[in-house]
Amino acid sequence: MQELKLGLNTFSPTEPTQSSATEHGRLRDKKVGDLMVGKRRLVEVPYTASLAHTMNTLVANQVVAVPVAAPPGQWIGAGGSMIMESDKQTGVVRKHYIGMVTMLDILAHIAGDDQMNGGGDSVSDIEKKMSVPVSSIIGHCLEGLSLWTLNPSTSILDCMEVFSKGIHRALVPLDSQMENISGVELVESAPSYRMLTQMDVIKFLKENYSDIQLQGIISRSVRELGVVNQNVYAITGKTKVIDAIKCMRAALLNAVPIVVGSNSLEEDSKQLINGKGRKLIGTFSSTDLRGCHLAALRTWLSLSALEFTEIVSTSPLFNASNVSERELVVCHLESPLAEVMEKAVTKHVHRVWVVDRHGFMVGLVSLTDMIGAIRASLMLDSRVSM
Repeated sequence: MQELKLGLNTFSPTEPTQSSATEHGRLRDKKVGDLMVGKRRLVEVPYTASLAHTMNTLVANQVVAVPVAAPPGQWIGAGGSMIMESDKQTGVVRKHYIGMVTMLDILAHIAGDDQMNGGGDSVSDIEKKMSVPVSSIIGHCLEGLSLWTLNPSTSILDCMEVFSKGIHRALVPLDSQMENISGVELVESAPSYRMLTQMDVIKFLKENYSDIQLQGIISRSVRELGVVNQNVYAITGKTKVIDAIKCMRAALLNAVPIVVGSNSLEEDSKQLINGKGRKLIGTFSSTDLRGCHLAALRTWLSLSALEFTEIVSTSPLFNASNVSERELVVCHLESPLAEVMEKAVTKHVHRVWVVDRHGFMVGLVSLTDMIGAIRASLMLDSRVSM
């Protein structure tokens, strides 16, 4: 049997506390299952799928991550923890989800890595790299090493607690055949699953803006809520695409701001820099490369990230992939959180850059930051009203 060192974590509702019991009814009564209404069937790939096939799946379904499915009994997760899909009638296990693969995993593999791919920077063997099975790259980035499940009966507030810790997505079992208990030995089994993401939660909160308690929170500025992350890791306009990908993998980032470089000889365009106080001129994201044909990718890896973003905005390849115009999605310290959430949802981004009135970087607000701040304020408001 093949051993894949994966971690599976399960979050189930905790016993109701006095503070959670006094939450505003509308939010208190919402469960994860309510957010699953209308959600499409899980998009997945088999463990034997090539990276080329996996990328095509990401592009066709406009997603940035997919779970990888394998036959039962062939893979062992860390601690024996497993997420299974089973027959609804007989309970017979049909497949085992062994990990998650993101666009960043694929790009990190393409770009090369000293430990993963022998350290070569050559881009002439992309076809060969894209022909390997997807199971071989699980865990190139940290996110793929953990699978999370969320019980449909989990409250929206408990769900927000999970996503406020940086978990981007979780599988939600439908008609689970297992008792939902915590622990690494848990084996989850259900006839089907749906994917719940941080963006789904933000959309839900945005749609519930009429909730008085929520409205009082997200109408405040990002400065007042303390939601701005001032640790800004950036690249310069000179950084090549291949180097940007390596930097993002090392720092576990799916996107980075592109800022004006300095004239200092000590500034290395191959490394991330502190972007705070630098002029923002662009954004480079792993999702930018989803619609890229391999022949074009071979050429574009050697371009600067800034040049690449300009290509993205004009190439028909990317227009066909629904890539929006390359406008900078920004806000200011005094911007209401509701406005920032609106920008994240409508522009399909997972972080909004915070700039001053001259366009210089101040920080960023991520979906993780938004969810964490809203939940903390909801819990605090509940305690105050007790």
